[in-house]
Amino acid sequence: MQGNLTALLITASIIFIVVVIGFAAGRDKSSRQSVEEWSVGGRKFGGLLVWFLVGADLYTAYTFLGLTSTAYTAGSVAFFAIPYSVLAYFIAYFFLPKLWTVAKNHNLTTLADYARERFDSKLLSSLIAIVGVLMLIPYICLQLSGIQDTLTVAGTNYINVNAVVIISFILVALYTFFSGIKGPTYTAIIKDILVWVIMLFMVVSLPIIHFNGWTPMMSTLAKEAPQLLTIPEGGPKGILWFITASGVSALALFMWAHAATGVFTAKSADAIRKNSMFLPLYNIVLILVIFLGFIAFLVLPEDTNPRFALLHLIQTSYGGVMQGLAYSTIALASLIPCSIMAIGASNLFANNLYRDLIHPNVSPKRLTIITRSMVFIVIGLALLFGMLFPTALVTLQLIGVSGMVQIFPAIAISLFWKKQSREATIAGLVVGIIVTFTANISQVTFGLYEGFLGLLANVVVILILNPFFQNKVTSNSVMNDLFEKDHEKTEAITNEV
Repeated sequence: MQGNLTALLITASIIFIVVVIGFAAGRDKSSRQSVEEWSVGGRKFGGLLVWFLVGADLYTAYTFLGLTSTAYTAGSVAFFAIPYSVLAYFIAYFFLPKLWTVAKNHNLTTLADYARERFDSKLLSSLIAIVGVLMLIPYICLQLSGIQDTLTVAGTNYINVNAVVIISFILVALYTFFSGIKGPTYTAIIKDILVWVIMLFMVVSLPIIHFNGWTPMMSTLAKEAPQLLTIPEGGPKGILWFITASGVSALALFMWAHAATGVFTAKSADAIRKNSMFLPLYNIVLILVIFLGFIAFLVLPEDTNPRFALLHLIQTSYGGVMQGLAYSTIALASLIPCSIMAIGASNLFANNLYRDLIHPNVSPKRLTIITRSMVFIVIGLALLFGMLFPTALVTLQLIGVSGMVQIFPAIAISLFWKKQSREATIAGLVVGIIVTFTANISQVTFGLYEGFLGLLANVVVILILNPFFQNKVTSNSVMNDLFEKDHEKTEAITNEV
């Protein structure tokens, strides 16, 4: 299909405005004077800013393009995204405030920092950092593919898509280097407002445009494609897969480096609790976006590439102005999460690999510039990887979820289990990763999500080995912060009674 010049100009203009705002957000030198200021904004963001930031961070172009593509090809299996995100916020309500408090008290900016201090183990923190960086690169690549697909549809016969994508991501790397977390935070406000307005407009208007309303659309769907409305009982993506994929994805969501970065920007534990309560509102958009995949199935030609289902649906349904607003929304949902992900990955590499393993005595000023500079390497690797292995990205990201959930015991469980030992935790993490990748390669999953098998092995190993090492667990400042205060509260309540 021919691109639309009006849509392309609107998309380019909005992206340009957002990039300028990203640079402007960092005009204050304080935003880059230390790793804490650059990566987590000095932990000064209120509840509303955190809501916009985490929403922009977690609801990406891959969310919208991927869900419509999945709904287009596999139907109601796509709905697994709804229970998993609801479960994720419910679980987060109980452990994220405690994690934030420890991170604040001990000046920690990554999950690997927490693991190092909690377990007195640079080995464990390095393993978590390696897993975090390796799993995040394909995720950043997916953001690359999101803007690449958008510009391909909008700019066919008008632009060199690869050149524009490279320029776009260089600009993102520059404003991320310059502004730190403040850049994507303030631009996230624009992106999230566009998501709500444009996506809600589309889910209202598209059924009217093509079917004269939602009721006729659902009747047509039930008559012509009833298979899209049911989840298979068996097979590789049946009920068991749906349940275990939802559970694993929920546990993994805040193990991602970029999600943790968003959480650590909050100015209080109460802001985290409130966000856990109100972030599920984004699921309203998710539910409706899945139905866009069903509409695309009914409207678009049979030979449509599922990857472009949403974009071609927009192209065939609207004029240039609306196309431009929709494309710019999807493009921003690629660029802004990419910036936050690059901050998370750079922070892991600089703090938990370079400082902890290579140069323990590095000065704060040098560490800050190294952390900021890593943004160019991370985004560069993502660009290179995406161009060399474009067909492997979705598979690698799904493996990434299975990989990231393996650090859940080391992070979330250790917040509540005083006698959890580093030896058992390290062994569990390694076994979990091995089992996950073995299941993926062999395709022997018994109908379960591969990450579930890995996490099950991980937890079993910890439970078996921990009794042999729990006597070696010694107290430290983080342990005191986590458990001694709880003990004092319990004693105070007992004395009152």
